[in-house]
Amino acid sequence: MNLKKFYRRLTADPIETDLEEYLNLLSQIRSFDFSLKPDLKITERGGVCNLTEIFALVCEASRRTTALDPFDSQVIAGLAMARGRIIELPTGEGKTLAAVFPACFHALSGRGVHVLTFNDYLARRDAAWMGPIYSALGLSVGCIQEGMSPAEKRAAYSRDVTYATAKEAGFDFLRDQIACEQDALVHRPYNFAIIDEADSILIDEARIPLVISGAEDRASWDTNRIAAIVKSLKPGMHFETDDEHRNVFLTESGADFVESLLQCGSLYATNNQSALEAIYCGLHAEALLCRDVDYIVREGRIQIVDEYTGRVVDNRHWPDGLQAAVEAKEGLSRKTEGRILASITLQHLFRLYPAFCGMTATARSSADEFQEFYGLKVLVIPPHTQSNRIDYPDVVFTHRTAKRQAIVAEIRKVHATGRPILVGTSSIRESEELAADMRAAGLRRTILNAKNDELEAGIIAGAGAFGAVTVSTNMAGRGVDIKLGGENEKEYDALAALGGLYVIGTNRHESVRIDPQLRGRAGRQGDPGATRFFISLEDDLFEHYGLTENIFARHKLSRQDEPLELGFLRAEIAHAQRVIEGQNFDIRRSLYKFSELMELQRQSIQALREKVLSSASGTCAGIDPALLEEGVRRFGSSRLTDLERRAALFHIDRVWSDHLAWIQDTRDSIHLVNLGGREPFEEFRMWATGNF
Repeated sequence: MNLKKFYRRLTADPIETDLEEYLNLLSQIRSFDFSLKPDLKITERGGVCNLTEIFALVCEASRRTTALDPFDSQVIAGLAMARGRIIELPTGEGKTLAAVFPACFHALSGRGVHVLTFNDYLARRDAAWMGPIYSALGLSVGCIQEGMSPAEKRAAYSRDVTYATAKEAGFDFLRDQIACEQDALVHRPYNFAIIDEADSILIDEARIPLVISGAEDRASWDTNRIAAIVKSLKPGMHFETDDEHRNVFLTESGADFVESLLQCGSLYATNNQSALEAIYCGLHAEALLCRDVDYIVREGRIQIVDEYTGRVVDNRHWPDGLQAAVEAKEGLSRKTEGRILASITLQHLFRLYPAFCGMTATARSSADEFQEFYGLKVLVIPPHTQSNRIDYPDVVFTHRTAKRQAIVAEIRKVHATGRPILVGTSSIRESEELAADMRAAGLRRTILNAKNDELEAGIIAGAGAFGAVTVSTNMAGRGVDIKLGGENEKEYDALAALGGLYVIGTNRHESVRIDPQLRGRAGRQGDPGATRFFISLEDDLFEHYGLTENIFARHKLSRQDEPLELGFLRAEIAHAQRVIEGQNFDIRRSLYKFSELMELQRQSIQALREKVLSSASGTCAGIDPALLEEGVRRFGSSRLTDLERRAALFHIDRVWSDHLAWIQDTRDSIHLVNLGGREPFEEFRMWATGNF
């Protein structure tokens, strides 16, 4: 054991599995007995708190107020998070309660704790569910919801523990960044954050910046005309995509064709940069973004679907030119995206906290990324109850049609027994196509995807009922239990005898974390359950990365309706996922380099802005004394100082917004410097800093 510890320290392994120290602390926590103590309120605040005693008080408060007796695994998870770890605790093991331990410990500093969840429903549910525990200990609880007034948010953030979504907390931070009055601020200084679904929020979501915009349309070309030109381009002749289907490029023939239609001369001439950007945005929208996969059209608006969760992402837009191109592609009227007023990535938002931690069921595969970007180690905690879930081998087909027929046949067979079934699909389009196949086969089903995401909690709550068949995208139930029998607990024994919830996956996913997340819907807390993936060599995992033809050729395969022998494909699938995950890691690393430069500039501007905002005296140095005297006579000294402050803030914000707009344009088009053999980031750094 000592050699293992030494090796881990020597190699800086980001994954911890040694629980010896935590078990010693757990033993101390279990030794406390507060059963005869009528009042558990903690009166001491702001000083050094005894960690083991605080944790013991949380255990007792939980038993008294919620009838939940924390498992050892939950207490250990709380200890690790209190020390700033990302904990991996299997699905269904009670991470919601585990988060209360570090929240209480750090809240005693009097500086507040944020528990950041995945959506408003979970924030609201967890604050209400865990609220009695905090109250029993004398701690106050707040909950942030989208649409609350600034006064309501300020009150919620002033509580000892505040539940919110990471995005809403981030947007509130940005609104504070452009406030013109001290009393308009809602946040107080950051102290400690606990991040639920840490892999999704800290990694998947963190690559997309949060942006607040004002009204201004900067589209420089007729996007409808550009969309018509792009639709006339032929793949292979006028444009090509790379092997990963991430980028699209005009061929020489395509450039000539576009130039002839625009009558603009060389597209690559300096004076035609805006035209080139518009064409490439249109191409990206047409060739790389798919309706009902990457986005949906709802109420006349484009709404982006997160590739990892299948959920619509509120308040997210593509860069201005690309957003306009997608709207033109779908024939929608142009929505004004507006001038960027403030922006920050979630990566940099979380680094504003002096300390933070996280929890998820799938952390170890991203341990290197947690370490590199956040300096956080991962602790893997065994479950309180051993899993009874059966993970069957994949069933692999040569083509999609055969796979879908097999899935429908499997659902029909299992559904006939009354056993509940959850089908996880990779996109909205696939979920609706499969649902149509099932309808044609006479099978009743419930659909859960981004088009009816507001119904998620109710749909998931009923997904474990007798005879339930639920077809869902990846959004299925993160943070929500699927209970056998649903609301009818009397059905539990009968459904357990049938084998419990049966989860069917219709694709292997690019991210190696999504597959176990889907499997984790079944067999929660020792329940019986089973999972099986049905995949085809025409799935996106293979086709997008040019693997389909390669596998067919190397293994001399031909199209067939029967499943293939899996043996040789298991290694192919695992290799493809590792390669793609590595590529995505590199992309996030590259994006981080760009955003890091902008964050340094944002901090400099914000320091200046805060100095002006908090100034009690005038800010307009160097002004003609006679003019100042006239100002005092006309407005009064106090009013003049306020006007000076507002004028200074206005001009700081305006110049910063101009800089952000210019940087956005530069960032959107910087990849085109590859055509000239230059390195994009170095070119961007020189332009962004003026250091040529």
